[in-house]
Amino acid sequence: MDSPQQLAVDVPRVWDRPAVTVPAMAVLALIGGRLPSFSTAANVYVIVIGGALLWLGLGNRVPRRAAGGRLRTPALWWLVPALLFGVLEAATFIFGTKDGFPTFSRLSDPLLEDAMIRSAAYFGWLAAFWGMVRR
Repeated sequence: MDSPQQLAVDVPRVWDRPAVTVPAMAVLALIGGRLPSFSTAANVYVIVIGGALLWLGLGNRVPRRAAGGRLRTPALWWLVPALLFGVLEAATFIFGTKDGFPTFSRLSDPLLEDAMIRSAAYFGWLAAFWGMVRR
């Protein structure tokens, strides 16, 4: 006689719940928003936070969520503008920013002068990166 299969549900860890992760990301975003735009301190902050999230994502330290289905061909066309943006940004960075042809980062600098807008940008970056860590 076979034994009945047991149903098991993984209980999320306390730190993995949205009630904990969202305020933690908000605090990190507020700290990042207080740093001057494109400064050495801001770059180091992004590298440290991004490195920690990369470390969490590459290891098995965070429970994974089920990934969605495969992308269909029309959805893949959305990658073309993102890749074009990356190529143009890298090319203008490598060849040097000029007043006549600045990088997209340099164009967004006046928008990012306000600390609250910069904090909102940090929060969006953290939320997107956390979503990728969970996949």
